[in-house]
Amino acid sequence: MTANPDPHAGPNDPRRRPFLAVAADSHFPIQNLPFGIFSTPADPERRVGVAIGDQVLDLSVIAAAGLLPAEADADIFTQGSLNPFITRGPAVWRAVRAAVSHLLDAETPTLRDDAALRARALVPMADARMHLPVEVGGYTDFYSSRHHAANVGRMFRGADKPLLPNWLHLPVAYNGRASSVVVSGTPITRPQGQTIAPGAEAPCFGPCAKLDFELETAFVVGVGNPLGVPVPVDDAESRIFGVVLLNDWSARDIQQWEYAPLGPFNAKSFGTSISPWVVTLDALEPFRVPGPVQEPEPLPYLRAQGAHAFDVALEVAVRPAGDERTTTVCRSNLRHLYWSMAQQLAHHTVSGCNTRVGDLMASGTISGPEPESFASLLELTWNGRDPLTLAGGVTRTFLEDGDEVTITGWCQGDGYRVGFGGVGGRILPSPPQQG
Repeated sequence: MTANPDPHAGPNDPRRRPFLAVAADSHFPIQNLPFGIFSTPADPERRVGVAIGDQVLDLSVIAAAGLLPAEADADIFTQGSLNPFITRGPAVWRAVRAAVSHLLDAETPTLRDDAALRARALVPMADARMHLPVEVGGYTDFYSSRHHAANVGRMFRGADKPLLPNWLHLPVAYNGRASSVVVSGTPITRPQGQTIAPGAEAPCFGPCAKLDFELETAFVVGVGNPLGVPVPVDDAESRIFGVVLLNDWSARDIQQWEYAPLGPFNAKSFGTSISPWVVTLDALEPFRVPGPVQEPEPLPYLRAQGAHAFDVALEVAVRPAGDERTTTVCRSNLRHLYWSMAQQLAHHTVSGCNTRVGDLMASGTISGPEPESFASLLELTWNGRDPLTLAGGVTRTFLEDGDEVTITGWCQGDGYRVGFGGVGGRILPSPPQQG
């Protein structure tokens, strides 16, 4: 490869420009370069791609042409998940991202001036079918927004006890179901289960009547830890490959009946949607900000030095069935999380729990302090008491069949955005009950 014309301009340098046209509001400028798994109608084999503007750069083609670092074997880019690539470790992640950034730079002629190589290596995003980016061996969902936890506490326990006694001392979480993590665009079938009516003595069975979304992000573990060896909080971020958007679909009425004493089960296990592009933690680095002040001070194993929050604008839009209009119902920000990703990983492993490459750890619902930043219908409608009015005048307390929910998120730089694209899903009706 030719030498970078500016050896001091790293992949995050805001001065970098690609040789491709990229809109100022694109989520995928040259400063981002997220990784994903895609295929095309012409080539149904899944392989690794990088998003740039409205194109996908096929890394299997680039690697075969000898344009990626030698330590990144070409065969890791012809796989159906990112796990083999991620397993190579942070030095390889960074080397590949830097090589791709250089290759796409406006001043680098290698790809820019080779029409035949461009034709093989660049795929219009409209022609790409995106797949689940990682093989998820384990999935954990945290509960790390103080605003969300307090809202739920006020709703169900009263204003005098919004938080349970442990909440300010540790990142609360539960182990979710990895098998039902799906990529954006996968329809979600309305779950069935047991619920209990107010004042009733016995439950009944049927479709969920209070189906909800939850605006979340999740990080992908990039470097696992052995069983019995905790991850120190100040080392945690070095083990995170990247971040995705996540919708933790929730059946509120099923959850209310089943959650005591062990927490969510069927109310959460029917589907969890993630965005197809994994934004590296390196790409988010310019948007690092201090998190909320933590009082009381956490125990020593959770005390992290420096700033560990990220300024990521987040939005949720709902489109009713049969309507082309969408309504943005929530605007929040990742910086509202009380417990950081580093603290979540440190707490998850402090018992000696091991993690593996591809494990997914979700933030929990990311609500902010204002009503418009409440990140679930449970909060936005206060458990159905205050219906939302959508475009066209229709109202919602919870999701109805055919509704489509889309979550988007981005960091705003100087003249560019580092974004996640989106994660969406449409609600299908429950199957007919048997018997």
